[in-house]
Amino acid sequence: MSSVSKGIEKVEVGLKWDPSPVGATPHDLDIIAATYSADAPYGTPVYLVHFDSRAPDGTITLNRDSQTGQGFGFDEVMTLELDRLADTYARVVIGVAIQPHEDPKVFGDVANTSVRIREGYADLALNDLSAVSGYTAATVAEFTRDESGAWSFREIVRGFDADPTSFAALMGSET
Repeated sequence: MSSVSKGIEKVEVGLKWDPSPVGATPHDLDIIAATYSADAPYGTPVYLVHFDSRAPDGTITLNRDSQTGQGFGFDEVMTLELDRLADTYARVVIGVAIQPHEDPKVFGDVANTSVRIREGYADLALNDLSAVSGYTAATVAEFTRDESGAWSFREIVRGFDADPTSFAALMGSET
């Protein structure tokens, strides 16, 4: 008996970091997901999902949002139900951005950052963002849909010097 591979169906992106020292401005990191149409997979995102929004169809949701990094485990968690995304979407890019404050920070200023991407109980990627320590934003993953409709994953860690709004416009550009 053979089966057709549906590819990746549902993933969870987790982000964690240590809180800033007492008296310092809190570290506020955010997960951002950008969806792209099949007609323009490297164009402008059709929509974004972040701390202040969700997917119009409910397929991408931010389940947990932290503005300080306090707590145990992953401080921010986003779920992507790729198998439920409409056929008009062919690409989803995941990124992390630091919210700007009075004293700007880069990933190297934030202790113990970690991004985990998993499907079920299997880790697809685990990254500490050390490769982008001098940046304020970074892409961490790309999901693409092939002609058969199956989704695949590619870890793509790329740094940007941009605030969250500017980053959202840049994060899906071709490398």
